[in-house]
Amino acid sequence: MEDPSSRERNNAPGDEPQRDAPAMPAMPAMFSGLHSSIPPLPRAGHELPFVQPSSYLRPKFRSRTTPVPTTPMSPIDEEQLQGLKGLRNFLRVRTSYDVLPLSFRLIVLDNDLLIKKSLDILIQNGIVSAPLWDSHQSRFAGLLTATDYINLIQYYCQFPEHIDNVDKFRLSSLRDIERAINVLPLETVSVHPSKPLYEACSRMLKSRARRIPLVDIDHETERETVVSVITQYRILKFIAVNTEQHTMLLKQTVREIGLGTYKNIATAKMTDSVLEVINLMVVHNISAVPIVDKNNVVLNVFEAVDVIPCIKGGIYEELNSTVGEALSRRPDDFQGIYTCQEDDRLDSIFTTLRQSRVHRLVVIDDNWHLKGMISLSDILKYVLFTGVTADEGEYFPPP
Repeated sequence: MEDPSSRERNNAPGDEPQRDAPAMPAMPAMFSGLHSSIPPLPRAGHELPFVQPSSYLRPKFRSRTTPVPTTPMSPIDEEQLQGLKGLRNFLRVRTSYDVLPLSFRLIVLDNDLLIKKSLDILIQNGIVSAPLWDSHQSRFAGLLTATDYINLIQYYCQFPEHIDNVDKFRLSSLRDIERAINVLPLETVSVHPSKPLYEACSRMLKSRARRIPLVDIDHETERETVVSVITQYRILKFIAVNTEQHTMLLKQTVREIGLGTYKNIATAKMTDSVLEVINLMVVHNISAVPIVDKNNVVLNVFEAVDVIPCIKGGIYEELNSTVGEALSRRPDDFQGIYTCQEDDRLDSIFTTLRQSRVHRLVVIDDNWHLKGMISLSDILKYVLFTGVTADEGEYFPPP
């Protein structure tokens, strides 16, 4: 069963024991040495723990500025490439099935289910996505995610005269909604659980998906069957837990490898409405918006999954509530947002992934001013495609 204390969930399993993964000691949700640097927050209800890789991994005496290597292949450069090659080799010999824990649950939704009912099921089970099943053709029909509910909200805003029909939509209507609001549908991708993990990663990056269903064929009926769903977080944690001998070689900093996005970052204020933030997500095609104060100090992050509680029970009027009010609805055990600085090394980020449930990192400076955002896609893309040598070859799965 998934740990109910996890923040962002999906039908991919939670943090259960993984195959071949060494036992890791339990780690606290917060680390010492950070409280004095956290800026005051505007009001009660939004206080969050902030966790930085540098707070427990980067040496305290280390200079805040790391000089850029002047030689093309310094020892650190060579170790970095060696570590990346080791990670790719690991992904080529391990399968998607290896990522699955020893026990887990899977909730699959029928395509004929009302969208309103699907929302209730996700909330009741504490998940944020679910595979869809076409019972008429007995086959996998896609993946329901928070993006689908955001599209429904966009439809509600563009066609308010059809508000009475919104509650009548079924999951099979999701593609019709996408066409009505003129958005490109996400590519429906899946992978066989026995295929190399590298293939699952490549397919996700190619389709810009953050999770991928594992679909097998039943040998008796010769029909598709959904085995599970794995996420980028699950894959990166699997890497972090099982390949420390490789990740420890990744000593270049976030700044040196150019990891993340640092320009044209969409932000919002605590007083902005939820609807305004959803519009930012749609316009910029992003899944999270940093919440900052007037001095660009990071206070929080509004994520796509935060939309789900806002439309619970079909009450779309709550979309006019403020971001601060929406974030106050988060569960008390929410672990907070994770931050890093540009001088943090990539090995420290993998340590964070090994010990915590991380879905993105907010890049800040010493005064908690927003500098950039690092997504799990950024990390996965760097691992898969940086420094690929001729003897490795390139692996891109067929469309």
